[in-house]
Amino acid sequence: MGLFDKFKKKAKKEESPPAPGWDAITEACERVYPNQKDPRHYGTLVNWRFGGDMPLEGISVYDGGSYWHFVTYGLSELYEKESDTAEVSGYGMEFTFKLKKDRYEDEENEIRCVCGILQTIARITFTKGELFNVYESLYTGQTVGIDYNQRSNITGFITVPDQQLKEIGTPNGKVRFVAFIGATDRELRAVQSHALRVKDLYEKLGSDVTNYNRSSVV
Repeated sequence: MGLFDKFKKKAKKEESPPAPGWDAITEACERVYPNQKDPRHYGTLVNWRFGGDMPLEGISVYDGGSYWHFVTYGLSELYEKESDTAEVSGYGMEFTFKLKKDRYEDEENEIRCVCGILQTIARITFTKGELFNVYESLYTGQTVGIDYNQRSNITGFITVPDQQLKEIGTPNGKVRFVAFIGATDRELRAVQSHALRVKDLYEKLGSDVTNYNRSSVV
């Protein structure tokens, strides 16, 4: 995670050109968290377009009380409009993820680990053009946990609509928020074999908050 630098969003905006897309995402978040004008924020040191290997320009982490709510910046058009599709901003999506607060050995490392994972998933879109829709699974065959110490049963993800951040309209087009939820290898195998639909797994989980310490529900 050496390429991440924790900084205040206020400082970034003072140094950056106008960012109507960025501002629209922040406004959507502040409607959910009106008292959090300065959440944790992790930005990349070298922009992707200038040769950096982190596609997302930043990730804000809001305090949801019992969980941390991660929101990405960079899959949509944050600054000027560049794509030819007027009604959609960039790839038309941003990622979100909710991590249950727990007695982590090092909470900061756990948060940075999630940021790294979101960057890795975003890199798939940037390099392969793959879009992530809701009610899909992301299974790589990984058997070790996605947590910092790789001890969790959570090895991959399913996607659902973010229940708090709805689709927004920005000056650069529409943006939807795709929420990732951690899933176990057993759950993902059930989805891959069509023994279980993603929607059914989501219902079994009963929450969009990822708990690294839970057992499989199948």
